[in-house]
Amino acid sequence: MFRRTFWFTAGAAAGVWATTKVNRKIRQLTPESLAAQAANKALDAGHRLRDFAVDVRAGMAQREAELGEALGLETPPDPELPAQRRLAALENTKHSLNTRNALNSYNRNEDH
Repeated sequence: MFRRTFWFTAGAAAGVWATTKVNRKIRQLTPESLAAQAANKALDAGHRLRDFAVDVRAGMAQREAELGEALGLETPPDPELPAQRRLAALENTKHSLNTRNALNSYNRNEDH
């Protein structure tokens, strides 16, 4: 008799446990619950993306400062040194590009 009572109680407990588990899963799979889960995951992803962007910006600023120090861009120019020729070099490049385009517009087939 004791054995039957034990197995009846164990079966009832297993049934209650399984029913509870199934009901929870059914509630999780309703459209409202799925929409709420998706919204929460989207918010979490947005926060992680924002944190990543902040980290990237901080790293970029740090690396830019390191490069500026290494190249001496942060220091004022020495008055004894000649002026930088970068702008003149860029202007020459623009001029040479314009003359190249003018030369490339020549069509050899027009002479024939």
